[in-house]
Amino acid sequence: MQTLTEKVFTLAPPGGVFDETVVRNLFPESSPGARALLVHRAVRAGEILRLKPGVFVLDRPFRKTDPHPFALAAILHAPSHISLESALAHHGLIPEAIYQVSSVTVGRSREFSTPLGLFSFNRVPTRMPRAGVEAVAVAANAWAFVAGPLRAIADAVYINRSISWKQDGLGYLTESLRIEEEDLSLVDFGSLEDILESFQSRRVRTYLERLYGAIGHAA
Repeated sequence: MQTLTEKVFTLAPPGGVFDETVVRNLFPESSPGARALLVHRAVRAGEILRLKPGVFVLDRPFRKTDPHPFALAAILHAPSHISLESALAHHGLIPEAIYQVSSVTVGRSREFSTPLGLFSFNRVPTRMPRAGVEAVAVAANAWAFVAGPLRAIADAVYINRSISWKQDGLGYLTESLRIEEEDLSLVDFGSLEDILESFQSRRVRTYLERLYGAIGHAA
């Protein structure tokens, strides 16, 4: 086992994920070049996986727990929150999304193809980025910001700019997003006011207002 791997394994970071700051703290007397060489050797030995520049994870035989994909997304690109199909699947409204973890950010859109999966981040500018979003415990010692169903719908409508209530109505939810019509009663509208205030898009606000008129009183 490489020296870096041994020390990180002993440290036991949640999910085996660590960054350059951890490496620097573990080897404070080493030069940046020497620390980079330690990382290179561990990666070449197949003991450490590089997720993105400066962010790493111990490979499965060397980590004590697996990183939760939602917590990993937060590390890859911040600030962000889990949304879209990933959030809707988390809430049991659609079948589990298995191809990628979808998040929303107020920063620029990004996509990371990592050894642990594909992670996408779509830009959705809002006044209050956490409107309709909750901190959720996704694993032991692991938390992630996850959009509630209503916020996930708002994010999806914003990103899919051709969608409008007048043209698509509930069909966008039941056909494109594959939400069963009877499951729409699970959508909580308690965060509606905050979400409406946060989004500047009139199209999104109109969609949510009409959605509330259609199902909100029954939800």
